[in-house]
Amino acid sequence: ERAAGCSVADIFETWGEKAFRDAERRVIKRLLNGPTQVLSTGDGAFADEDSQKLIKENAISLWLRADPEVLYERVIRRETRPLLFEGDAKQILEEMVERRYPAYAKADLIVESNDDAHEATVERVMEALKDYIYD
Repeated sequence: ERAAGCSVADIFETWGEKAFRDAERRVIKRLLNGPTQVLSTGDGAFADEDSQKLIKENAISLWLRADPEVLYERVIRRETRPLLFEGDAKQILEEMVERRYPAYAKADLIVESNDDAHEATVERVMEALKDYIYD
């Protein structure tokens, strides 16, 4: 959003998903060539083969896997997910999960993200990273 100067919803509405994914890929590439950092991508970035390749070649990829019902409760309160507002949000989310989870499963690390405290998820992430790096 900062690089484009407008919201994700505006990008989708004005230029469409393909233009958004192209811009997203350029931003990911730029950030991966910068200093070491945590880069949190949007829900479709890792499902894009070119973006996934960039990430896999230049970073440790981590999927915070969540049950679709948990995801629905998280995203329905926000208007920042334009693809979910093109019909029945719950059905669209279920279809996205079916299409995208196989791509997400290619991540280097998979950590469960459920309804417990954020700190618990952070602990699971740190443990998975430690095991990945030191084992």
